[in-house]
Amino acid sequence: MKMPKGKSKGSEDLKPKAVKGRIVSFRTGPRTQHPREGILRFPEIMSSGDAAQLIGRKVGWPVGQRKIRGKIIALHGKGGHLRARFRKGLPGEALGTLVEIIG
Repeated sequence: MKMPKGKSKGSEDLKPKAVKGRIVSFRTGPRTQHPREGILRFPEIMSSGDAAQLIGRKVGWPVGQRKIRGKIIALHGKGGHLRARFRKGLPGEALGTLVEIIG
């Protein structure tokens, strides 16, 4: 049986597992906080080198409904945290909840 180039036998059934993380905080300044930008933490990522591979990916909140979508735009520190900018401002109830990478 011939397989198309670049695919191994049985790779059609494998889908990448959805990566889920938590919204840790809003991005803050000395006197303000920015509800459109959240700081995210993914449990599998422990270093800024691993986190840098996720820059540019899209995220959705809440998990399953994806009412508010955003994009990972930058690293936040050296511990593997990421900054994401959302289309609409996140409500306060989003803090501590899950987000998932959707693209």
